[in-house]
Amino acid sequence: MEAIALISIFVLAVFVGFEVVSKVSSTLHTPLMSGANAIHGIILVGAIIVADHAKTNLELILSILAVVLATINMVGGFVVTDRMLEMFKGKKKEGK
Repeated sequence: MEAIALISIFVLAVFVGFEVVSKVSSTLHTPLMSGANAIHGIILVGAIIVADHAKTNLELILSILAVVLATINMVGGFVVTDRMLEMFKGKKKEGK
């Protein structure tokens, strides 16, 4: 029964997350990306802690996979945020 509850919570979280993110206007994406990057950093730390407490090989493999995916997600978020901020900068004049 516990597995069904966990799967239900996961599916609901995915659905709610998708609905919330899809309703955000494009002008709010840059500030929200900065906040999301901070959250991804916390998720990365949590994944590292879980990897440290792994008792079986399956737990270790899944936790290392979580660390890798969280790292990719966090770095990608910073790259996207940097790109978005570059769009708001004015064009540099030649000769100055």
